[in-house]
Amino acid sequence: MNDTISEEKIDRYLQITKKALDKLKVAAPERSFGKRLADDFLEMATSYYNDAVHFREEGDLVTSFAAVNYAHGWLDCGARIGLFDVCGDDVLFTLFE
Repeated sequence: MNDTISEEKIDRYLQITKKALDKLKVAAPERSFGKRLADDFLEMATSYYNDAVHFREEGDLVTSFAAVNYAHGWLDCGARIGLFDVCGDDVLFTLFE
């Protein structure tokens, strides 16, 4: 069983989440409630990602790993419920089908 968070592992997770953040587009119309939700989801994901980077730089790999997983969870949820257009990418995101 591999229960160690190595520098290589956290760097890979950070890279994957950064790629996901860079790829998505907000799908909801500008003046809709969905846009407000999408912006909130994106702000949460970005905040957790930035926290993950900070903790990685501080050498706290466990907290960094937790934060990057929260970040990607917000992105996956937003993609799955249609707040984000991810061009059908079911590798970086968990889609419904």
